[in-house]
Amino acid sequence: MSAAPSMETGPARKGKKWWFVGGILLLVGLFFILHSYNGDRPITRSHGEVPQAVAVEAAHRADMPVVLQLLGTVVPVTNVTITPRVSGHILAVYYQEGQHVHRGDELELIDPRPYVATLHQYQGTLDADRAQLAKARVDNARYQKLIKQNSTSAMTARDQEFTVKQLEGQVAFDEANVLNAELNLMYCHIIAPVDGRVGIRALDVGNYVTVGQSGGLTTLTQMQPISVIFTLPQNNLPEVQEQLNTHPHLTVEAWSSDNTRKLASGTVNALDSQIDTATGTVRLRGIFPNENERLFPNEFVNARLLVQTLKNALVVPGSAIQTGPDGAFVYVVQKDMTVAIRPVEVGHNDDHYTVINSGIQEGDRVVTDGINHLRPGSKIVIAAGPGSTLGGADAPARHH
Repeated sequence: MSAAPSMETGPARKGKKWWFVGGILLLVGLFFILHSYNGDRPITRSHGEVPQAVAVEAAHRADMPVVLQLLGTVVPVTNVTITPRVSGHILAVYYQEGQHVHRGDELELIDPRPYVATLHQYQGTLDADRAQLAKARVDNARYQKLIKQNSTSAMTARDQEFTVKQLEGQVAFDEANVLNAELNLMYCHIIAPVDGRVGIRALDVGNYVTVGQSGGLTTLTQMQPISVIFTLPQNNLPEVQEQLNTHPHLTVEAWSSDNTRKLASGTVNALDSQIDTATGTVRLRGIFPNENERLFPNEFVNARLLVQTLKNALVVPGSAIQTGPDGAFVYVVQKDMTVAIRPVEVGHNDDHYTVINSGIQEGDRVVTDGINHLRPGSKIVIAAGPGSTLGGADAPARHH
Protein backbone atom coordinates (compact mmCIF):
# COMPACT_ATOMS: atom_id res chain seq x y z
CA MET A 1 0.00 0.00 0.00
CA SER A 2 1.63 3.29 -1.10
CA ALA A 3 2.03 6.40 1.17
CA ALA A 4 -0.55 9.19 0.91
CA PRO A 5 0.59 12.10 -1.22
CA SER A 6 1.61 15.39 0.61
CA MET A 7 -1.14 18.00 0.79
CA GLU A 8 1.41 20.93 0.52
CA THR A 9 2.89 21.74 -2.80
CA GLY A 10 6.35 23.35 -3.23
CA PRO A 11 5.08 26.93 -3.80
CA ALA A 12 2.88 26.75 -0.69
CA ARG A 13 5.80 25.72 1.48
CA LYS A 14 7.90 28.61 0.19
CA GLY A 15 5.12 31.09 0.93
CA LYS A 16 4.86 30.06 4.59
CA LYS A 17 8.63 30.29 4.97
CA TRP A 18 8.74 33.90 3.74
CA TRP A 19 5.91 34.84 6.07
CA PHE A 20 7.93 33.43 9.01
CA VAL A 21 11.11 35.30 8.02
CA GLY A 22 9.18 38.51 7.52
CA GLY A 23 7.65 38.25 10.99
CA ILE A 24 11.10 37.91 12.57
CA LEU A 25 12.42 40.92 10.68
CA LEU A 26 9.41 42.94 11.77
CA LEU A 27 10.01 42.09 15.45
CA VAL A 28 13.69 43.00 15.19
CA GLY A 29 12.78 46.33 13.59
CA LEU A 30 10.29 47.14 16.35
CA PHE A 31 12.92 46.28 19.01
CA PHE A 32 15.43 48.78 17.61
CA ILE A 33 12.77 51.44 17.15
CA LEU A 34 11.62 51.14 20.77
CA HIS A 35 15.17 51.13 22.17
CA SER A 36 16.16 54.17 20.14
CA TYR A 37 13.92 56.29 22.43
CA ASN A 38 14.35 57.30 26.07
CA GLY A 39 10.81 57.81 27.31
CA ASP A 40 9.14 60.12 24.81
CA ARG A 41 12.48 61.65 23.75
CA PRO A 42 15.10 60.11 21.50
CA ILE A 43 18.60 59.87 22.97
CA THR A 44 20.99 62.40 21.49
CA ARG A 45 23.91 60.67 19.84
CA SER A 46 27.18 62.22 18.90
CA HIS A 47 29.20 60.06 16.56
CA GLY A 48 27.51 57.00 18.13
CA GLU A 49 28.47 57.95 21.75
CA VAL A 50 25.86 57.46 24.47
CA PRO A 51 25.84 60.44 26.92
CA GLN A 52 26.91 59.55 30.47
CA ALA A 53 24.53 60.30 33.35
CA VAL A 54 26.40 62.28 36.01
CA ALA A 55 25.75 64.38 39.10
CA VAL A 56 27.21 67.87 39.27
CA GLU A 57 27.52 70.72 41.75
CA ALA A 58 28.62 74.31 41.31
CA ALA A 59 31.77 75.60 42.99
CA HIS A 60 30.68 78.11 45.62
CA ARG A 61 31.94 80.32 48.44
CA ALA A 62 31.60 79.23 52.06
CA ASP A 63 33.32 79.52 55.45
CA MET A 64 35.51 76.46 55.83
CA PRO A 65 36.56 75.39 59.34
CA VAL A 66 40.04 73.88 59.56
CA VAL A 67 39.54 71.00 62.00
CA LEU A 68 42.25 68.50 62.93
CA GLN A 69 41.20 65.00 63.97
CA LEU A 70 43.44 63.86 66.82
CA LEU A 71 43.62 61.00 69.30
CA GLY A 72 43.47 61.76 73.02
CA THR A 73 43.24 60.32 76.51
CA VAL A 74 41.32 61.82 79.40
CA VAL A 75 43.73 62.74 82.21
CA PRO A 76 42.68 64.32 85.53
CA VAL A 77 44.15 67.72 86.29
CA THR A 78 44.78 66.36 89.80
CA ASN A 79 44.85 62.70 90.80
CA VAL A 80 45.89 61.96 94.41
CA THR A 81 46.60 58.62 96.04
CA ILE A 82 45.58 59.01 99.69
CA THR A 83 48.25 57.45 101.90
CA PRO A 84 48.59 57.51 105.71
CA ARG A 85 51.28 59.73 107.20
CA VAL A 86 51.13 58.00 110.58
CA SER A 87 50.75 54.37 111.60
CA GLY A 88 47.79 53.00 113.49
CA HIS A 89 44.40 51.34 113.28
CA ILE A 90 41.67 52.84 111.10
CA LEU A 91 39.07 54.05 113.56
CA ALA A 92 36.48 55.51 111.16
CA VAL A 93 35.74 56.02 107.45
CA TYR A 94 33.57 59.03 106.62
CA TYR A 95 33.02 58.68 102.86
CA GLN A 96 31.17 56.42 100.45
CA GLU A 97 32.98 54.95 97.47
CA GLY A 98 32.42 57.13 94.42
CA GLN A 99 31.34 60.09 96.54
CA HIS A 100 32.25 63.63 95.59
CA VAL A 101 34.10 65.42 98.37
CA HIS A 102 35.49 68.90 98.84
CA ARG A 103 38.92 70.05 99.84
CA GLY A 104 39.21 69.95 103.62
CA ASP A 105 36.60 67.19 104.14
CA GLU A 106 37.70 64.46 106.55
CA LEU A 107 37.94 61.07 104.81
CA GLU A 108 39.25 58.68 107.47
CA LEU A 109 40.43 58.69 111.07
CA ILE A 110 43.42 56.75 112.39
CA ASP A 111 43.27 56.01 116.13
CA PRO A 112 44.66 59.25 117.63
CA ARG A 113 44.99 58.13 121.29
CA PRO A 114 48.67 57.07 121.14
CA TYR A 115 49.55 60.39 119.53
CA VAL A 116 47.55 62.33 122.13
CA ALA A 117 49.58 60.60 124.85
CA THR A 118 52.86 61.39 123.13
CA LEU A 119 51.82 65.02 122.74
CA HIS A 120 51.07 65.28 126.47
CA GLN A 121 54.43 63.71 127.29
CA TYR A 122 56.35 66.20 125.17
CA GLN A 123 54.25 69.07 126.47
CA GLY A 124 55.11 68.10 130.07
CA THR A 125 58.81 67.94 129.27
CA LEU A 126 58.59 71.33 127.59
CA ASP A 127 56.88 72.87 130.60
CA ALA A 128 59.54 71.49 132.97
CA ASP A 129 62.43 72.71 130.85
CA ARG A 130 60.83 76.13 130.48
CA ALA A 131 60.63 76.39 134.27
CA GLN A 132 64.30 75.45 134.61
CA LEU A 133 65.20 78.03 131.97
CA ALA A 134 63.26 80.72 133.84
CA LYS A 135 65.11 79.87 137.10
CA ALA A 136 68.47 79.85 135.31
CA ARG A 137 67.80 83.28 133.85
CA VAL A 138 66.95 84.70 137.29
CA ASP A 139 70.16 83.22 138.74
CA ASN A 140 72.16 84.54 135.82
CA ALA A 141 70.81 88.07 136.39
CA ARG A 142 71.77 87.87 140.08
CA TYR A 143 75.30 86.63 139.29
CA GLN A 144 75.80 89.45 136.81
CA LYS A 145 75.02 91.98 139.57
CA LEU A 146 77.28 90.22 142.08
CA ILE A 147 80.24 90.11 139.74
CA LYS A 148 79.99 93.87 139.31
CA GLN A 149 80.21 94.17 143.09
CA ASN A 150 83.08 91.66 143.20
CA SER A 151 80.86 89.45 145.38
CA THR A 152 81.25 86.31 143.26
CA SER A 153 83.82 84.79 140.95
CA ALA A 154 83.84 85.46 137.24
CA MET A 155 83.89 81.69 136.56
CA THR A 156 80.65 81.14 138.48
CA ALA A 157 78.94 83.96 136.60
CA ARG A 158 80.23 82.64 133.28
CA ASP A 159 79.03 79.08 134.02
CA GLN A 160 75.58 80.41 134.73
CA GLU A 161 75.47 82.07 131.32
CA PHE A 162 76.25 78.72 129.69
CA THR A 163 73.57 77.03 131.76
CA VAL A 164 70.99 79.51 130.43
CA LYS A 165 72.03 78.85 126.83
CA GLN A 166 71.95 75.09 127.38
CA LEU A 167 68.41 75.26 128.76
CA GLU A 168 67.32 77.53 125.91
CA GLY A 169 68.47 74.82 123.49
CA GLN A 170 66.64 72.16 125.46
CA VAL A 171 63.43 74.19 125.39
CA ALA A 172 63.74 74.66 121.61
CA PHE A 173 64.17 70.87 121.26
CA ASP A 174 61.10 70.26 123.42
CA GLU A 175 59.06 72.73 121.36
CA ALA A 176 60.02 70.84 118.17
CA ASN A 177 58.91 67.56 119.76
CA VAL A 178 55.59 69.12 120.71
CA LEU A 179 55.12 70.49 117.19
CA ASN A 180 55.90 67.09 115.66
CA ALA A 181 53.47 65.40 118.04
CA GLU A 182 50.78 67.93 117.08
CA LEU A 183 51.43 67.20 113.40
CA ASN A 184 51.13 63.46 113.97
CA LEU A 185 47.88 64.03 115.81
CA MET A 186 46.65 66.14 112.90
CA TYR A 187 47.72 63.43 110.42
CA CYS A 188 45.42 60.99 112.21
CA HIS A 189 42.63 62.93 110.50
CA ILE A 190 42.99 62.14 106.79
CA ILE A 191 41.77 65.21 104.92
CA ALA A 192 40.87 65.60 101.23
CA PRO A 193 43.59 67.77 99.64
CA VAL A 194 41.44 68.73 96.60
CA ASP A 195 37.88 68.61 95.37
CA GLY A 196 37.22 65.35 93.63
CA ARG A 197 35.67 61.93 93.46
CA VAL A 198 36.74 59.20 95.86
CA GLY A 199 37.59 55.82 94.38
CA ILE A 200 37.29 52.28 95.71
CA ARG A 201 38.35 51.92 99.36
CA ALA A 202 41.43 49.77 99.85
CA LEU A 203 41.08 49.10 103.61
CA ASP A 204 38.15 49.01 105.98
CA VAL A 205 37.74 50.08 109.61
CA GLY A 206 39.93 48.11 112.01
CA ASN A 207 42.86 47.53 109.67
CA TYR A 208 46.32 48.60 110.80
CA VAL A 209 48.08 50.95 108.39
CA THR A 210 51.65 52.16 108.28
CA VAL A 211 53.34 55.26 106.89
CA GLY A 212 53.61 54.97 103.12
CA GLN A 213 51.05 52.14 102.97
CA SER A 214 51.45 50.27 99.67
CA GLY A 215 48.58 51.13 97.32
CA GLY A 216 47.32 53.81 99.66
CA LEU A 217 43.91 53.98 101.30
CA THR A 218 41.99 55.24 98.25
CA THR A 219 42.36 57.62 95.32
CA LEU A 220 40.89 61.09 94.92
CA THR A 221 40.39 62.27 91.35
CA GLN A 222 39.49 65.80 90.32
CA MET A 223 36.63 65.53 87.83
CA GLN A 224 35.78 69.20 87.27
CA PRO A 225 37.56 70.50 85.36
CA ILE A 226 39.29 67.61 83.64
CA SER A 227 41.84 67.54 80.85
CA VAL A 228 42.47 65.59 77.65
CA ILE A 229 46.02 64.98 76.49
CA PHE A 230 46.14 64.50 72.73
CA THR A 231 48.94 64.23 70.18
CA LEU A 232 49.49 66.58 67.28
CA PRO A 233 51.58 65.51 64.23
CA GLN A 234 54.64 67.69 63.92
CA ASN A 235 53.61 68.69 60.37
CA ASN A 236 50.60 70.51 61.86
CA LEU A 237 52.63 72.14 64.61
CA PRO A 238 53.44 75.43 62.79
CA GLU A 239 49.82 76.36 62.03
CA VAL A 240 48.64 75.44 65.54
CA GLN A 241 51.53 77.31 67.13
CA GLU A 242 50.80 80.37 65.00
CA GLN A 243 47.16 80.40 66.07
CA LEU A 244 48.06 79.96 69.75
CA ASN A 245 50.47 82.90 69.47
CA THR A 246 47.69 85.16 68.20
CA HIS A 247 44.72 83.80 70.17
CA PRO A 248 44.36 83.11 73.90
CA HIS A 249 43.08 79.60 73.21
CA LEU A 250 41.71 77.26 70.54
CA THR A 251 38.41 75.38 70.69
CA VAL A 252 38.50 71.59 70.94
CA GLU A 253 35.75 68.98 71.09
CA ALA A 254 35.97 65.51 72.62
CA TRP A 255 34.09 62.74 70.79
CA SER A 256 33.47 59.14 71.74
CA SER A 257 35.95 56.43 70.79
CA ASP A 258 33.73 55.37 67.85
CA ASN A 259 33.54 59.04 66.78
CA THR A 260 29.73 59.09 66.77
CA ARG A 261 28.89 61.13 69.92
CA LYS A 262 30.13 64.51 71.04
CA LEU A 263 31.02 64.30 74.72
CA ALA A 264 32.24 67.77 75.67
CA SER A 265 33.71 71.07 74.49
CA GLY A 266 36.84 72.68 75.89
CA THR A 267 39.83 74.85 75.11
CA VAL A 268 43.52 74.40 74.35
CA ASN A 269 46.01 77.05 75.38
CA ALA A 270 49.31 75.20 75.78
CA LEU A 271 51.71 72.99 73.81
CA ASP A 272 54.24 70.62 75.28
CA SER A 273 57.85 71.76 75.33
CA GLN A 274 59.23 69.12 72.97
CA ILE A 275 58.38 66.69 70.16
CA ASP A 276 58.34 62.97 70.87
CA THR A 277 61.01 61.63 68.51
CA ALA A 278 59.55 58.11 68.61
CA THR A 279 56.17 59.18 67.20
CA GLY A 280 56.89 62.56 65.61
CA THR A 281 54.11 64.18 67.61
CA VAL A 282 53.78 66.89 70.25
CA ARG A 283 51.33 66.76 73.15
CA LEU A 284 48.61 69.31 73.84
CA ARG A 285 46.35 69.61 76.86
CA GLY A 286 42.70 70.51 76.46
CA ILE A 287 40.77 71.67 79.53
CA PHE A 288 37.08 70.73 79.78
CA PRO A 289 34.60 71.97 82.45
CA ASN A 290 33.05 68.46 82.48
CA GLU A 291 29.94 69.59 84.38
CA ASN A 292 28.05 66.40 83.50
CA GLU A 293 31.17 64.23 83.94
CA ARG A 294 30.83 62.71 80.48
CA LEU A 295 34.63 62.50 80.38
CA PHE A 296 36.10 59.79 82.60
CA PRO A 297 39.77 59.42 83.60
CA ASN A 298 41.86 57.25 81.23
CA GLU A 299 39.04 57.19 78.67
CA PHE A 300 40.13 57.13 75.02
CA VAL A 301 38.52 59.91 72.96
CA ASN A 302 38.75 61.50 69.54
CA ALA A 303 39.62 65.18 69.67
CA ARG A 304 38.56 67.69 67.02
CA LEU A 305 40.73 70.79 67.22
CA LEU A 306 39.41 73.90 65.45
CA VAL A 307 42.58 75.62 64.27
CA GLN A 308 40.93 78.42 62.28
CA THR A 309 38.05 79.19 59.90
CA LEU A 310 38.82 80.05 56.26
CA LYS A 311 36.40 82.86 55.38
CA ASN A 312 34.65 82.92 51.99
CA ALA A 313 36.72 80.05 50.57
CA LEU A 314 35.94 78.48 47.17
CA VAL A 315 34.81 74.90 47.81
CA VAL A 316 33.63 71.87 45.86
CA PRO A 317 32.53 68.41 47.06
CA GLY A 318 35.48 66.18 47.86
CA SER A 319 34.11 63.52 45.48
CA ALA A 320 34.79 65.86 42.55
CA ILE A 321 38.55 65.84 43.15
CA GLN A 322 40.45 63.33 41.00
CA THR A 323 44.15 62.56 40.98
CA GLY A 324 46.20 62.04 37.85
CA PRO A 325 49.88 61.91 36.87
CA ASP A 326 50.04 65.71 36.92
CA GLY A 327 48.19 66.12 40.23
CA ALA A 328 44.62 66.94 41.21
CA PHE A 329 41.95 67.79 38.61
CA VAL A 330 38.19 68.06 38.19
CA TYR A 331 35.75 67.50 35.33
CA VAL A 332 34.03 70.81 34.50
CA VAL A 333 30.74 70.87 32.56
CA GLN A 334 30.89 72.94 29.34
CA LYS A 335 28.00 74.83 27.69
CA ASP A 336 27.64 72.12 25.02
CA MET A 337 27.11 69.50 27.78
CA THR A 338 30.54 67.98 27.41
CA VAL A 339 33.21 67.79 30.10
CA ALA A 340 36.74 69.18 30.21
CA ILE A 341 39.60 68.49 32.60
CA ARG A 342 40.76 71.38 34.78
CA PRO A 343 43.90 70.98 36.93
CA VAL A 344 43.30 72.46 40.38
CA GLU A 345 45.31 73.34 43.45
CA VAL A 346 43.52 72.01 46.49
CA GLY A 347 43.67 73.24 50.08
CA HIS A 348 42.08 72.04 53.30
CA ASN A 349 39.34 69.39 53.12
CA ASP A 350 36.86 67.83 55.51
CA ASP A 351 34.42 64.93 55.23
CA HIS A 352 32.37 66.73 52.57
CA TYR A 353 34.15 69.64 50.89
CA THR A 354 37.58 70.61 49.61
CA VAL A 355 38.96 74.12 49.29
CA ILE A 356 40.11 75.07 45.78
CA ASN A 357 43.00 77.55 45.77
CA SER A 358 43.18 77.87 41.98
CA GLY A 359 42.06 76.22 38.73
CA ILE A 360 38.31 76.95 38.57
CA GLN A 361 35.99 79.87 39.24
CA GLU A 362 32.95 80.34 41.41
CA GLY A 363 29.87 78.96 39.63
CA ASP A 364 31.79 76.40 37.54
CA ARG A 365 29.90 73.12 37.59
CA VAL A 366 32.02 70.09 38.46
CA VAL A 367 31.11 66.42 38.13
CA THR A 368 30.68 64.75 41.53
CA ASP A 369 29.34 61.31 40.55
CA GLY A 370 29.53 59.10 37.47
CA ILE A 371 33.15 60.02 36.79
CA ASN A 372 34.51 56.55 36.08
CA HIS A 373 33.67 56.43 32.36
CA LEU A 374 34.37 60.06 31.52
CA ARG A 375 37.13 61.43 29.34
CA PRO A 376 37.73 64.93 27.97
CA GLY A 377 34.93 65.82 25.53
CA SER A 378 32.51 63.18 26.77
CA LYS A 379 28.84 64.00 26.38
CA ILE A 380 26.87 64.00 29.63
CA VAL A 381 23.34 64.04 30.91
CA ILE A 382 22.82 65.57 34.35
CA ALA A 383 20.92 63.20 36.61
CA ALA A 384 18.40 64.53 39.11
CA GLY A 385 19.29 64.09 42.75
CA PRO A 386 20.69 65.79 45.84
CA GLY A 387 23.64 68.02 45.02
CA SER A 388 22.96 67.97 41.28
CA THR A 389 22.49 71.14 39.26
CA LEU A 390 19.71 70.73 36.72
CA GLY A 391 19.66 72.96 33.69
CA GLY A 392 22.23 75.11 31.96
CA ALA A 393 25.13 77.21 33.04
CA ASP A 394 22.84 79.70 34.75
CA ALA A 395 21.66 77.21 37.39
CA PRO A 396 22.06 78.64 40.92
CA ALA A 397 25.08 77.62 42.99
CA ARG A 398 24.65 75.88 46.34
CA HIS A 399 25.61 78.00 49.35
CA HIS A 400 26.09 77.12 53.01
